[in-house]
Amino acid sequence: MIIVPVKEGESIERALKKYKRKFEKTGVVKELRARQKYTKPSVTKREAKLKAIYIQQLKNKEDAM
Repeated sequence: MIIVPVKEGESIERALKKYKRKFEKTGVVKELRARQKYTKPSVTKREAKLKAIYIQQLKNKEDAM
């Protein structure tokens, strides 16, 4: 269960924003969407590899500057 402490004088909108941020970090929605359809392990590995390559290219580009 997610608990968001609300300070004295803090608006409800701000507390909702904190709650939404915490909920997003838990990854519940992301996991639910992933479980809606089956993805083969090879496809998952390929996507992870492509993501790693992309991040590595960004880091290399940043180091070159």
